[in-house]
Amino acid sequence: MNQLVKDILINKPILNTNKVLRNTYFLLFLTLAFSGFVATISTIYCLPSPGLLVVIVGFYGLLFLTQKLSNSIFGIFSTFALTGFMGYTLGPTLSKILFTGANDIIILSLIGTALILLFCSLYIFITKKNMSFLSSIIISGFLSLFILIIINSFFNLSIVSLTISIIFIICSSTSILWEISNIIYGGETNYIRATISLYVSLYNIFVSLISSINLLRR
Repeated sequence: MNQLVKDILINKPILNTNKVLRNTYFLLFLTLAFSGFVATISTIYCLPSPGLLVVIVGFYGLLFLTQKLSNSIFGIFSTFALTGFMGYTLGPTLSKILFTGANDIIILSLIGTALILLFCSLYIFITKKNMSFLSSIIISGFLSLFILIIINSFFNLSIVSLTISIIFIICSSTSILWEISNIIYGGETNYIRATISLYVSLYNIFVSLISSINLLRR
């Protein structure tokens, strides 16, 4: 009996981790599909750009709402609201690319984003490494990005824009590694928060790949 209790106590955290991982990847798949659907509608009907202020307020407002509701069923609805909104914001960018006939940029960016998620996931699952040490690196990377973005707002240099996009890809990929590891080692037990974290990283990677490829072709 004592051995049985010990086995249950040992295996319970593993079972909980597996459940969070399954739910996270399933919800991530659904939100990516929904976001892609909204982006497609926004592109087909050439819906107007919401503007920088609306994007910032909408993103952070829905992000805050999702974080607050992450422990309830309503968190799932706010998750779809956030990812759908971000899908809508992609519409104007995709429309411009399609208008120039550079459809392959979108395809390459989609493939690149999918491969990054796949490689990051496989790396963590195979190596079982704890990536908690990456948190300070991620913070430093995004602080560097913030400084570069401010600098580039004054000079608007292509080389700086390309550097920003590349650093965004690296930092977001690192964030994916950290988040998946965080779930496996029990640091994140809420699949809604984990999904949003991974979605934002993938969104940043996709947009940054589009920007990078576009800049390299000029």
